[in-house]
Amino acid sequence: MKVNINIDDDQKDTRLDTVISGFYKACSRSRAAILINNSDILVNHKKKKPGFRVKSGDIITGIIPDADIYATVLPEKIYLDIEFEDNHIIVINKKSGMVVHPAPGNMTGTLVNALLFHEPKIKGVGEDRFRSGIVHRLDKDTSGLMVVAKTQKALHFLQKEFKQRRVEKKYLALVSGNFPDDQGEINLPIGRHPVKRKIMAISHEDGKPARTCWKVKKHFKAACLIEALLKTGRTHQIRVHFYAIDHPLIGDRIYQPRRYRKKKSLAPRQMLHSWQLAFRHPYSGQRIFFEAELPEDFLQTQALLEPILFSSL
Repeated sequence: MKVNINIDDDQKDTRLDTVISGFYKACSRSRAAILINNSDILVNHKKKKPGFRVKSGDIITGIIPDADIYATVLPEKIYLDIEFEDNHIIVINKKSGMVVHPAPGNMTGTLVNALLFHEPKIKGVGEDRFRSGIVHRLDKDTSGLMVVAKTQKALHFLQKEFKQRRVEKKYLALVSGNFPDDQGEINLPIGRHPVKRKIMAISHEDGKPARTCWKVKKHFKAACLIEALLKTGRTHQIRVHFYAIDHPLIGDRIYQPRRYRKKKSLAPRQMLHSWQLAFRHPYSGQRIFFEAELPEDFLQTQALLEPILFSSL
């Protein structure tokens, strides 16, 4: 169902999630809150919190999926590359092309579908049944390490660790062009694109702070292998940041200068890999570390580039 609500004086100062649940009775307030947090519901084309108090003249837009879409997330027998597992967490080496969780129009074949088959007890871990056990996400075409919670206690602990920026996430990326320096930091705020709401952009007005530290691991004639350390966890952060400084990721079809978007790329997808992940274990409190080797498509793309200086990982 499409949402298009013009707030009048009778509705002003009402919570946003209450407005949505009142507009469509089949949508509970908790479901409305999830839709709002997922940016499926916007106020004046901007993301707000579920408790936002609407004002007279506000325009609320978005989509509320039919209730039956949310009925069931089915377990599916899909191969998982598991790096580590115990009674509390699973560390996955996600393959590129796999979506992390179901959403309207894409309800099968996701990591969550696979996790529910592998460990049915994960079902219901978290408030959103579509994201059972999910602590953080990777883009569909980004490969590499993710940690998944098997219990509610582990989920809450890890969510707090991510929020407090105690989790260390390092990525490897192939980016276009070369840098005058071997390391640096990108400190640019990221928010929703003002027109294309499904993608992100640098936004100095309403964007959230975003920091990416990087260093060059290997130089090529017209590209670099970069190690990127995330200091924040914004959506598409690495892709947006390197695009913003005119070094877009090789293979990225979205964050790429328009003149290159329709040209055939030497890479099958954006060359971004979640390489290293370190965090405190939710039960023992001990810091644990994981590293995932580069996948074959990344290595093949790298082999097509002409090196000008060799350095090893």
